[in-house]
Amino acid sequence: MSVNFIERLQEYMKVKGINDNQMTVAADLSVGLLGKLKKSGKGMNSANIEKILLHYTDLSSEWLLTGRGRMLKTNDTPVAKATNQPNAGIPLIPLSAMAGALTDETSILEYECERYTVPAFKGADFLIPIKGNSMSPTYLSGDIVACQRIPMSNLFFQWNKPYVLDTKQGALIKRIKPGSDKEHILIVSDNKEYDPFELPYSEINAVALVMGLIRLE
Repeated sequence: MSVNFIERLQEYMKVKGINDNQMTVAADLSVGLLGKLKKSGKGMNSANIEKILLHYTDLSSEWLLTGRGRMLKTNDTPVAKATNQPNAGIPLIPLSAMAGALTDETSILEYECERYTVPAFKGADFLIPIKGNSMSPTYLSGDIVACQRIPMSNLFFQWNKPYVLDTKQGALIKRIKPGSDKEHILIVSDNKEYDPFELPYSEINAVALVMGLIRLE
């Protein structure tokens, strides 16, 4: 196997917030194995790969081994079913109306939106489509994510979690990490081709936590 295998494994660990020790214990790997492989760039034998895939059931074996397809399996992705009942379900907000959805403007939420019931995400306030590939392979263009508003009066970020931000630069769907000081946050894409950048808290108008990926039915 090439070094790309190890890079993909590290990418999965980063997305899931897993460190070397946690994976070593959970998958019953030899102590220090992951560190050695990262330094050497060598591949992993099939027995250890099988251990990882057996424990981390959401990790796609095809993506891990070849880089093709999605990182995360979609078989267990929560399903959204359309509903025609007034005020029922979760509205699917068009990208053009995202800012209004984040600030809970009634006129926007009644924007002739399609509505869906998603039992797995009962606390979600709205659904939005992903556009672009800056968050691939976790979220691909055309995917739908469920979001929950975060009050600006009590804004608290869970580091490395994906959020939707309404900013002066437009709407962003990114992971959030600590900035260089208390006045900034670091905006990070899952796609390594996009460089991280800092954003001042003062440029954030509204925030929603991405609860997860769903599949429309």
